[in-house]
Amino acid sequence: MASPIEQFNIKPIAHFELAGIDVSFTNSSLWMVIVVALLSLFLIGGTRKSASVPGRWQVMVELMYSFIAGMIRDNVGKEGKQYFPFIFTLFVFVLGLNLAGMVPYAFTVTSHIAVNFAMAAFIFIGVTLVGFAKNGAGYLKLFAPSGVPMWLLPMIVLIELISYCTRPISLSVRLFANMLAGHIMMKVFAGFILSLAAAGAVGMVGAVLPFTVNVLLTGLEILVACLQAYVFTILTCIYLNDAMHPAH
Repeated sequence: MASPIEQFNIKPIAHFELAGIDVSFTNSSLWMVIVVALLSLFLIGGTRKSASVPGRWQVMVELMYSFIAGMIRDNVGKEGKQYFPFIFTLFVFVLGLNLAGMVPYAFTVTSHIAVNFAMAAFIFIGVTLVGFAKNGAGYLKLFAPSGVPMWLLPMIVLIELISYCTRPISLSVRLFANMLAGHIMMKVFAGFILSLAAAGAVGMVGAVLPFTVNVLLTGLEILVACLQAYVFTILTCIYLNDAMHPAH
C-alpha cells in the first residue's frame, strides 16, 4: 500500500537545466498549467456572450466577480478597485489549485509550501512597494500605532516589525498545513478501507465505517479548499489596506 506522503512527491515530466539550475517541468507544473487553462475556459466562456438575462454559466462568473469586488470594497475601499485584476486572479488560481487536488489521481499543488511561499512572498513585496509608493516614509506609521506611550514605543515597533516580516510565512504555512493534513487523512482512511476489504466478508462490513468517514472528509476538504482560498485572498486585501492606509 502506498504511503500517505507519496501523493505529494514532485515527479519531473521533462528535464530542463538553465545555467546549471534544474528547471524541469514537473507534475506540479503540469497541474498549474491545467488549472490555468480550465479557469481561462470557464471565465472566457462565461463572459463570451453577455446576456441581459444571464444563463447559469454567466451567473456563476458574475457571482464570483461580485464576490471579489465586494471583498475589495469592504476591506480596501474604493481605491482598491485598481487592484481588482490581481486579487481576482489570485483567488481563482488558489481556489482552482485547491479544488483540483480533490480530483482522484490529481496533484495538490498547494500542499507544497514552496509554491505557497512564492505567492506569499510576491504579495508581501508587492504590498510593501505599494505602501512606500503611496505613502513614502509615512508608511512606517504602520509600525508605530498612534496613542502608544513613548516608553513602550520601541517594544511595539519591534513586535509590529516582526509581525510584518512573518506575514509571508504565516500566509503560506496556513494554506500548506490545511491542504497537507486533509489529504493525508483522506489517504489514511482510504488505506483502512482497502485493508479491511481485503480481509473478507467481516472486513467488508468493518470497512463501512472508514468509508463513511472518508466521504465526510471529502466534503469537509472541499469546504476547506474554498475557505482557504478565501482566507488567502482576504488576508491579501487586509495587507493591501494596511499599505494604502497605514495610519488607521
